[in-house]
Amino acid sequence: MNQLKLGIPKGSLERATIDLFAKAGWHIEVHHRSYFPDINDPEIACSICRAQEMSRYVEQGTLDVGITGQDWIQENESDVVEAADLIYSKVSRRPARWVLAVPADSPCKSVRDLEGKKVATELVNFSRRYFQKHGVNVQVEFSWGATEAKVVSGLADAIVEVTETGSTIRAHGLVIIEELMLSNPKLIVNRQAWKDPWKKSKIDQIAMLLQGALRADHLVGLKMNAKRSVLQKVVEILPSLNAPTVSPLFDEDWCSVETIVDRAQVRELVPKLKAAGAEGIIEYALNKVL
Repeated sequence: MNQLKLGIPKGSLERATIDLFAKAGWHIEVHHRSYFPDINDPEIACSICRAQEMSRYVEQGTLDVGITGQDWIQENESDVVEAADLIYSKVSRRPARWVLAVPADSPCKSVRDLEGKKVATELVNFSRRYFQKHGVNVQVEFSWGATEAKVVSGLADAIVEVTETGSTIRAHGLVIIEELMLSNPKLIVNRQAWKDPWKKSKIDQIAMLLQGALRADHLVGLKMNAKRSVLQKVVEILPSLNAPTVSPLFDEDWCSVETIVDRAQVRELVPKLKAAGAEGIIEYALNKVL
């Protein structure tokens, strides 16, 4: 039997990835102290590994497909196929930002001001290439964590660190002087696996359903009844992917109206719909929008 080797990222993306696969139709069960979860699909074998290492394992063929950030693909300079962007709205609606930061009272205000300085980061290879590209000689050192503290304690002059809002960096008395990269999770594929017709078909299926689940995450369905006399007014209020679905009810004076809207719009829409004459308004969650 054909089988696809799938890598699930350990760490901050692990729970969100498992939840995303559940919405897409695959139930992944992680066992305590096991790196090989069960999945309700005999055509897939799962392994858990660190996102930082995922692209290397996929490039080598240890895994056929996996999920990791664009940052770690670039850090490892991995030659893989990027099959799909996966913006995890349950983790964050913002991409991760890798930034260059210095103490607020530092005389360094730009990349070039760091000539001869020491920079701490987990993204060592990418950072070295970045400074080389700008013609700046710095000493880049690997940081195992608590990278902001390296500058505060005087162990480094600057850091290259990942952030979303910058609040943690500011809380440590640092300022961002440069944004180096934006990174979203990616579904990545081994090049040989991508050439295999069966594996490519299976990966395309996974990519389509994962993206459908992600798209549905910020959308909801709205269903309501409206008299024909107010139908036009109700329909004009409703946004939709195409157009609202309108169906006649047993009572010919009434219609059922159904549409898909952004979750954030519901609080504004419902009072307007009620005022326009809509009744029996129901909001329901969606698993996938394809």
